[in-house]
Amino acid sequence: MNLVNLTINGKSVSVPAGTKILDAAKQVNINIPNLCHLHMDEINMINQCASCRVCMVSAGRGLVPACGTNVKEGMVVNTNTPEALRFRKNVVELLLSDHPQDCLSCSKNGKCELQNIAAELGIRKVRFKGEQSTAPTDTSSKSIVRDHDKCILCRRCETMCNEVQTVGVLSGINRGFHTKVGTFFDVNLADTECTFCGQCISVCPTGALMEKDNTSEAWAALSQKEKPVMVQIAPAVRVGISEEFDLEPGSISTGKLVTALKLLGFDYVFDTNFAADLTIMEEGTEFISRLKENKNLPILTSCCPAWVNFVEIEYPDLIPHLSTCRSPQSMFSPIARYYFAEKFLNKKPDEVTIISIMPCVAKKYEVAREELSQDRIIDTDLSLTVRELARMIKEAGIDLANLEETDFDSPLGYSTGAADIFGATGGVLEAALRTAYEVITNETLENIDFTSVRGMEGIKEASIDVGGTIVNVAAASSLGNARVLMDDLRAGKSKYHIIEIMACPGGCVAGGGQPFHGGDYAKVKARSAGLYEIDTNKPLRKSHENPDVQKLYADFLGEPNGHLAHKYLHTHYFDRSNVYGEEISEPELATDGAAE
Repeated sequence: MNLVNLTINGKSVSVPAGTKILDAAKQVNINIPNLCHLHMDEINMINQCASCRVCMVSAGRGLVPACGTNVKEGMVVNTNTPEALRFRKNVVELLLSDHPQDCLSCSKNGKCELQNIAAELGIRKVRFKGEQSTAPTDTSSKSIVRDHDKCILCRRCETMCNEVQTVGVLSGINRGFHTKVGTFFDVNLADTECTFCGQCISVCPTGALMEKDNTSEAWAALSQKEKPVMVQIAPAVRVGISEEFDLEPGSISTGKLVTALKLLGFDYVFDTNFAADLTIMEEGTEFISRLKENKNLPILTSCCPAWVNFVEIEYPDLIPHLSTCRSPQSMFSPIARYYFAEKFLNKKPDEVTIISIMPCVAKKYEVAREELSQDRIIDTDLSLTVRELARMIKEAGIDLANLEETDFDSPLGYSTGAADIFGATGGVLEAALRTAYEVITNETLENIDFTSVRGMEGIKEASIDVGGTIVNVAAASSLGNARVLMDDLRAGKSKYHIIEIMACPGGCVAGGGQPFHGGDYAKVKARSAGLYEIDTNKPLRKSHENPDVQKLYADFLGEPNGHLAHKYLHTHYFDRSNVYGEEISEPELATDGAAE
């Protein structure tokens, strides 16, 4: 490796040839402000358009962009010369001159990178006045809001949409003063192939891309007294929300979160993990059946709604491979509505309200899918992101970090460790293997940690000996990596029996509804580590050992993949390759009899 020696602000540093000044500065703990650059090592992706010009530094021959300039032997860099600071401040003021001055009412207030840099540079007024570029706000989607007026053309969202996810919805359009990031023919987001994964939101430095805010509907549900309000919490939420309250990434806040939800006024606080265990019972049974019949293999997991959208739009011919199982969110709600409400509360299904807390903005789209309902009663009334819940907790003056811990309500609050790891890439696959092995072999699986399918690597694979049958499995995170596996499957080259797909790189811990990671995947890895810690410390770590799930089958569902299980826990899918938007027509393709 060829090393290049240079000095930055008087500090000597040696870095590999080809390193940018911005990355070299990080090696000696020198921060150079920037708004467009993203160096996402964990997913091998860089956004390096050098468009914002905030990172200009002195490098001997005038000012250069630190994010787009390679280091050279003997280079002398100064990041804070009067000229560099003056230029940086002018650039930020120019950005602000074409930016709405509504910081206090903006949903990104306090989390906005432009706002933070402006404050650090001591900008208290905008000297430059003139015409502002404006465009209508796109609220067409149930998941994502696009406010063009707040866009600074950093192109981060384009990198995520086009390079990481390979969905190709967002692109720079128009020229000059009228340039903006838009869609093909500038149509609304709901009328495109967008899967609503929300990865564009995760890296947006301003409030140009945000989730659809449903907190007012949640407050309204909590203020009425006629209907008991239940809430379910997804696995990744308990290790994500901590960051909103200045705790270390990956801090486990399960019990504190339950307490906070009770203080907000929720009548019953349940765990989506219960339904994750239920998912393994159903999906595991479905896989074993397909394996025996050698039919529709590999089975593709169906927990991730953005991934399901991707298949329906891009690979409708592969729909028969999708598991017919609903996501844990959409399994939990009918059980709460048709089992818990009737049996324990003596309430009719439409006499309760069910809200979910999810790390995902695509879940907002999922809850609105008409097929996820019974007798025209939508199973889940409302889905909130982690960020929305954090705003509600802060609005109520609750200090989550210092709360006592409270247990989930019973019986839909108990789960095994297998359910917790659903939030990390490879977790659903690992949980399924723990159960499938024991059901097929009737033997106890001693080593239940399938570490080969863990981690941030985009595609992970393993071969497992299950009672003499070699089962080939793969786990992929990001839709770009999913596309690689789907292209092989379509071409008849797939060797796998099970494929787990999570749309977000790293899994739900990096979901579009989690605290903004801004491309810092060290936070994502810490969240995953928190989930594996929970799994390791639980007394039961295999989904089929959950006693409350066993009782649910005995008292209500009957057997896995039975008639009632298909009614409440399974679904069907649609060919949407030629129909973009959120209006869902009658099914053209269904995986099996799950629609009955």
